[in-house]
Amino acid sequence: MRTINELIIHCSATAEGKDFTAADIDRWHRVQGWSGIGYHFVIRLDGTVEPGRPIDKAGAHCSGHNANSLGICYIGGIAPDGKTPKDTRTPAQRLSLRILHHPSPHLPWYCPSRPSRIRSQGMPLL
Repeated sequence: MRTINELIIHCSATAEGKDFTAADIDRWHRVQGWSGIGYHFVIRLDGTVEPGRPIDKAGAHCSGHNANSLGICYIGGIAPDGKTPKDTRTPAQRLSLRILHHPSPHLPWYCPSRPSRIRSQGMPLL
């Protein structure tokens, strides 16, 4: 098992209110010529957390930080105009982020003695 010491939060850079899945992101990444989805988890608008890349495999989401991090992508991040950056996280997405940030002992990256650092594109996590 890899050592995980960072959770890195991304947005999908999609328009507010338009839902997408981990399979959609996997397809987008493959079209770019990549091997598949670079994120470990995708949080849909309703808060559903979908698996992406297996957590035992390094991510492909943040250069210089992939080896020891988990990449989490929430759907949204752009205003309805499709251009303007916006914090579009729904209450359900925020709750899922809290759960992923404060995991219980049954989750594989749980370590009570070493809290994870969070990188979240300059916005507050919660």
